[in-house]
Amino acid sequence: IVLTGGDDRLWKTWGFPDGNILLTGEGHTDWLSGCCFRPSGTQLVTSSGDTTVRIWDLSRRGCILTLRGHSRAVRSCSWHSCGDFVASASADGTSKIWDVNSERCRYTLRGHEGSVNSIEFLPFSSTALTSSADKTLSLWDVRTGVRVHTFQGHVHPCNHATFN
Repeated sequence: IVLTGGDDRLWKTWGFPDGNILLTGEGHTDWLSGCCFRPSGTQLVTSSGDTTVRIWDLSRRGCILTLRGHSRAVRSCSWHSCGDFVASASADGTSKIWDVNSERCRYTLRGHEGSVNSIEFLPFSSTALTSSADKTLSLWDVRTGVRVHTFQGHVHPCNHATFN
C-alpha cells in the first residue's frame, strides 16, 4: 500500500502496483505536509498546514485523534517504531513528541532558530533527528527532550534528513 498526502487536504492509500485508490481521508483544513503508517499498519499519522497532527484508524476510516499545540504549519510527522509515539516538526521552530496512548505532548523540543522542516526517529531507539531552516540538523534524546548534538555546515536551509 502506498500512502500520499496533498495540497487538496486529503490523504489517500493506493494499491501497489495496480494504483487503485483504496481509501481517502479528509478532515484537515489546509494542505498535508506529511504522512506515515503506524508500524502495525492499522493506523496512520498526518501533518498539515492547519497546525495539527491527526491520527487515523484505517478500519474505522476516520480520524480518531487530533493533536494540537503547534502555532504554525506542521511540516513533518513520523511514527516511532514501537508504535506508541509520534513526532511532529513545525514552522513555529519546535518539534513535539506525542504519546499516542495518553493523547498528550510528552516533550516540546526547542533549540532551532528557524522552521523545523523534518523529524524522524532512529528505529528501535530513543533518538530523533530534526532538520531546520536555520541550516542545522539536531539529534535529540526523546526520553528527556534534550538536544544531544547539532550538525552544522549547510549554507542554506535543511529541508529533510534521515538515517540509513
